[in-house]
Amino acid sequence: MSFRDTMLDEYKEILKTYINDQTEQALYMSQKFSRKSIEYKISPEEMISLHKTSIMELAPDLPESLLLSLDILLEVMMSYGLAYREHQSLRTIQRELINEIEVAANMQQTLLGTQIPHISSVDIGAISVPAKQMSGDYYHFVSHENGAVSVAIADIIGKGIPAALCMSMIKYSMDSMPENSHTPGDVLERLNRVVEQNVDPTMFITMFSGLYNPGNHTFYYSSAGHEPGFYYNGETGAFEELKAKGLLLGVDKKAKYREYERKVEVGDAILLMSDGVTECRTKDGFIEIDTLVGYIEKYIHLGAQDIADKVYKELEFLQDFQLRDDFTLIIIKRTA
Repeated sequence: MSFRDTMLDEYKEILKTYINDQTEQALYMSQKFSRKSIEYKISPEEMISLHKTSIMELAPDLPESLLLSLDILLEVMMSYGLAYREHQSLRTIQRELINEIEVAANMQQTLLGTQIPHISSVDIGAISVPAKQMSGDYYHFVSHENGAVSVAIADIIGKGIPAALCMSMIKYSMDSMPENSHTPGDVLERLNRVVEQNVDPTMFITMFSGLYNPGNHTFYYSSAGHEPGFYYNGETGAFEELKAKGLLLGVDKKAKYREYERKVEVGDAILLMSDGVTECRTKDGFIEIDTLVGYIEKYIHLGAQDIADKVYKELEFLQDFQLRDDFTLIIIKRTA
């Protein structure tokens, strides 16, 4: 006896039992048969065929119109079965992709991880939250032998795994730089050559590179097309942009990056950010710069990490807790 004949006899018995008795036991048998059919990969249209064959044998006097209706149902289920199998295949692929992205996201956090440095008379805080699993933002700190601290914040115009791989390459390049090459302009020029040679031309990277020297409390900085930061004057309570001009990384390998500097007094603060902060979007559109500054001003009396965390919570609330872009904010505050 063939496998189909065996399944047919089993189904016919279930159907006969239910027609005669309408018991819960018959329904339970049908559920077991359903699970068995899935296990042996019986398609929906094959189930209709089994049903039609069974009902014709159990009730040969059924009206022809009813049997013809089963033919229509069979045709419908054939198309349904094909679509269902395709859907199941796509779900399997989707689960595999989700698993791969989770692995890649964990690797990204490990590869791009950085420690916030601790230096006397300066308080530093940072927060970086991806809008999705993979982040297109990146920030990095480097402590130097002379006590100075380098800071970099970057944003890739592009998302997902390619952006994560690109960020990993940038971090490796930064970690490989010689100790005497940590001025902001030099950092950007070296990274620009790396990006131009190794990154797809359709991907561009903005970066803000800074160096804080606690010896003279001066902040040196350069920008490669990145979002301007803010400087907070502790004495006057005024905010102003840290404007710096420079070409995006990867556009021209001969690009030069001008270096700027700013004296930092006690109570002053430097705020660096990605466009996920300045271009925070609500249902009514982008927030105004004055709104952002207002939130920063509200918490500027706190420690650097508390400022970053509180501002993030405020902007997250404005967006109904659904970030529309990667969010990165760095606070450098002189305390003494």
